[in-house]
Amino acid sequence: MKKMQFNLFILSLIGLMTINPFAEMKAVKKSTNKSATNNPVFTSYVYQAEDQVYKNYPLKSDEFYNPILQGCYPDPSITRKGDDYFLVTSTFAMFPGVPIFHSTDLVNWKQIGHVLDRISQLKVQDTGISAGIYAPDIKYNPINDTFYMITTQFAGDVGNMVVKSKDPFKGWSEVYKLKFNGIDPSLFFDDDGKAYVVHNDAPDPGKELYNGHRVIKIWEYDVENDQVIAGSDKMIVDGGVDLSKKPIWIEAPHIYKKNGIYYLMCAEGGTGDWHSEVIFTSDNPKGPYKPAPNNPILSQRYLNSNRTNKIDWAGHADLVEGKDGKYYGVFLAIRPNEKGRVNTGRETFILPVDWTGVYPVFENGLVPMEPKLKMPKGVENKTGTEGFFPNGNFTFTDNFTSQNLDYRWIGMRGPREDFITTSEKGLSIKPFAVDINKVAPISALFQRQQHQNFTATTTLKFTPKSEKELAGITCYQSERFNYVFGITKKDKDFYLLLQRTEKGQSKIIASTIIDVKKPVQLQVTARGEDYRFNYSTDGVKFTNLGGTVSGDILSTNVAGGFTGSLIGLYATSANEAQP
Repeated sequence: MKKMQFNLFILSLIGLMTINPFAEMKAVKKSTNKSATNNPVFTSYVYQAEDQVYKNYPLKSDEFYNPILQGCYPDPSITRKGDDYFLVTSTFAMFPGVPIFHSTDLVNWKQIGHVLDRISQLKVQDTGISAGIYAPDIKYNPINDTFYMITTQFAGDVGNMVVKSKDPFKGWSEVYKLKFNGIDPSLFFDDDGKAYVVHNDAPDPGKELYNGHRVIKIWEYDVENDQVIAGSDKMIVDGGVDLSKKPIWIEAPHIYKKNGIYYLMCAEGGTGDWHSEVIFTSDNPKGPYKPAPNNPILSQRYLNSNRTNKIDWAGHADLVEGKDGKYYGVFLAIRPNEKGRVNTGRETFILPVDWTGVYPVFENGLVPMEPKLKMPKGVENKTGTEGFFPNGNFTFTDNFTSQNLDYRWIGMRGPREDFITTSEKGLSIKPFAVDINKVAPISALFQRQQHQNFTATTTLKFTPKSEKELAGITCYQSERFNYVFGITKKDKDFYLLLQRTEKGQSKIIASTIIDVKKPVQLQVTARGEDYRFNYSTDGVKFTNLGGTVSGDILSTNVAGGFTGSLIGLYATSANEAQP
């Protein structure tokens, strides 16, 4: 598989239920506008997962599935306060940004909201999907009883930034912009009250030795003013574990302190199939740091590429101490399909960590990973019940009658509330005059593709008035790579069409005249690489449109970038797809 070595700075320039335990606390607008009767209305959505791996590996009573967050939940970071664990992931141009999850046992997780949930914090309105929010780090500072989320925002002239909260259940502060360059910042709070920021950066001008040569820097951090201290910066890692071997993309640093020793853990090797996690030690937070003799401590890069139930690209990790005194690490990895392509994106995994010696090592992190793990002692698996996030095979149903929207629904580049309303009739989308292929907020409500094999079905009531109006379902990897399966009008007839967009160029694969007097069911099924788009006008019999099409353009391998595929309910009044 081709190595995925991405230059982040270049990319930054490119542009469920009626009673819903996963519901967003911010209420969706209730529809009272009788003049908006022509807006498309989605009355149901059902996502059914059918991955064979979960059929082949049924859970025993003391087991749970890995990954813990399926679909595009990359770059996880974790922290702990008492019995409470909090976890965040990257979201790029998705809105709201940085989902935050809570657990008391590291197995059962509830999404409690998003850290960046308003425009004043998240300025991604005019950026490509793979810009925006990279690599958030969450830390709890016991000295001032405050949570911090620090990240890089490649949008809106923000750059490196931090927000704070006394209670993650109740929301986060406005943004504090930080005065340093680079990416992937992380905070470390020492037990003497001092604070530090570590991050990835470019070497000093004229000192870059090769493509992918990066350094790790550290700054002292002023907790009172939430700013790095000018002139306190120092390079603590040059290139990686062994500069003579030209290591690439040392990044995502975290500092930990155990038994008086400072540990610096970083990702190394890029985000693709050479990804790994490495560790350094020092007797001072500002170094010098010495690499451990047993690096890497986590990687799948040396393994047989043809292994079954392949998990790959493992790295970008963070550690936390469990209540049992044992350490655990969350990290990203991918599960490619039968052709090695990555449609579900980089997902969040967890492994126990052996830290009985001097250096931590991920248990079974250097051998082929299994799809399930033993639970920590005394934990009961409640995933998918009682409001806990599901994993494995599951069915997600939403009739859109609840006042609160499920957390899994996200917008792109702007708030969902700007274009959706709910009522007893379902979800109404006010179409923006923006085509799905534009780098702008679009009127589409997305959830992440979380399985290789799935069926997603929605019921749509819509009578377009012109060829500029379209509504339907989309499979969306980016503004330049996607499928649209929707209803529009041409002359006096109504059409259902399937459009494929690759490298920004759109092509109609198939279209058919359709009766819109009754609601139409639209359906997409995926079986690995093979996608099919089907419809029903009677609620019973489904008819295929366009045959079997390739999901290649929905993969990271073909589309590039950092996201996984999304499934969306979409409407526009600036339609450019014509039958």
